[in-house]
Amino acid sequence: MTHEQPSDQHRYHHGDLENTLRSVAADLIAERGVAGFSLREVARRAGVSHAAPGHHFGDASGLLTAVAIEAFTHLREATSAAIEGVDDPSDRLAMLARAYVEVATTNPGHCAVAFRHDLLNNDDPALLAAGDQAFAVLSDVVQHVADTVNPDLDVINTSRLCWSSMQGLIELHPSMTVVSKHRGEAAPPPIGDLAEIMARQAYAGFEP
Repeated sequence: MTHEQPSDQHRYHHGDLENTLRSVAADLIAERGVAGFSLREVARRAGVSHAAPGHHFGDASGLLTAVAIEAFTHLREATSAAIEGVDDPSDRLAMLARAYVEVATTNPGHCAVAFRHDLLNNDDPALLAAGDQAFAVLSDVVQHVADTVNPDLDVINTSRLCWSSMQGLIELHPSMTVVSKHRGEAAPPPIGDLAEIMARQAYAGFEP
């Protein structure tokens, strides 16, 4: 059986192993939650030695930080694509909100660790840059609102409000569905639709 290990490692040459380990880690977290994450289980699922994740990422925090960086990269790319070519400030905010929650719901493992500062290497320059770049897409959209309809709008704090609202919706939407069913009420709209509704309601409040 020992001859299988080199062949496994050979499959992950030229940097593929790092991508594989990030992907496996995100899938494991989506399945078991952060509490069910371990480097040993990641290695087992990736088909490599138990020391391989540590070799590439140092420790559990290193691998989780890499997953968080990837989460913010996905978010930046998706929100940037969603607003491309959209000039109306209300539409831009609505499309960004929809993209934000849809990225999180389609990448639950990434979403679960992106803001877990107790688990991450918070001073990692790549993590800081990735978070800043994702936030910059939102703050640019809010700046466009200010430039278009309300020059007195507090762009930074309004951006924080929008980010908090979207992240809160991700956390609460499953409970909204359960509670609505228990009460015999209509289910809330799908999370993307609800994010757009909330963004447009928020935009109405941003106008002077």
